[in-house]
Amino acid sequence: MNPTVTDFIGAVGRYPFLQYALAAGLLASVACGMIGSYVAVRRITYIAGGIAHCVLGGLGAARYLSVVHGWTWLHPLHGAVVAALAAAVIIGLVTLRWRQSEDTVISALWAVGMAVGVLFIWHTPGYGENLMSYLFGNILMVSPTELWLLLALDAVVVACVLAFHRQLLAVCFDEEFARLRGVNVEVFYLLLLCLTALTVVVLVPVVGLVMVIALLSLPVALGVRLAKSLWGVMLIGGLLSAVFTTAGLGISYTADLPAGAVTIVLAGAVYLLVTAGAGIGSRLRRANRRG
Repeated sequence: MNPTVTDFIGAVGRYPFLQYALAAGLLASVACGMIGSYVAVRRITYIAGGIAHCVLGGLGAARYLSVVHGWTWLHPLHGAVVAALAAAVIIGLVTLRWRQSEDTVISALWAVGMAVGVLFIWHTPGYGENLMSYLFGNILMVSPTELWLLLALDAVVVACVLAFHRQLLAVCFDEEFARLRGVNVEVFYLLLLCLTALTVVVLVPVVGLVMVIALLSLPVALGVRLAKSLWGVMLIGGLLSAVFTTAGLGISYTADLPAGAVTIVLAGAVYLLVTAGAGIGSRLRRANRRG
């Protein structure tokens, strides 16, 4: 007999691994709502995708150094942070200086990052199940160490957004106006990409590399439909992310399904329903005006 929602709520109170999973989803939602809003406004989802797939190289390298060379203090997410930030800086510099090569560089980093990760995994003794969980997400395997790291990354993201919101907003909406106001567009664009990279790392344990972009973009896309300001988009996007990750965890627990996949399917279904409803409502309003 499958567990019920009541069983899940009771289990959260009893089992630490469910508490860690719930906390990871909530932490991811904060960064997701904030940075996802900038990503949507600036329309750099494809760049976020390139950064996400470079992360596997960092994960694989960190595990290789930990297992083969005895760097036991090195966690795979440490390598993910380094790889994500390096990819963000490279892509940012290419975008700012050689825009015509942007697509090529992003595609190359996307493929090479994944390939490097596969090579490191191949040469690391033992079964790579832990790294595969990062590829497809396994929020139930989040450890206290990972939770503290996610909390630290979340704190960096929130602090930077609160400190530099106006500059980031200007860079996202109108670069020329930002320059006229004395904003260093290049620096803040690179900062935005680095914050996107950190957010990607925060989302990886929750839904995995393959599905990061969906969670980064879908809740915020719904927020854009419902809010009239960027702060409103951030708030709604963060709340919806929290709802999706929590509901995805609960449904996966009761139905014995992968939590990351359930979360993304749930977010996608809600987005499609809202989009379809908005389209139908718009047609009805036009028909009433004609009538």
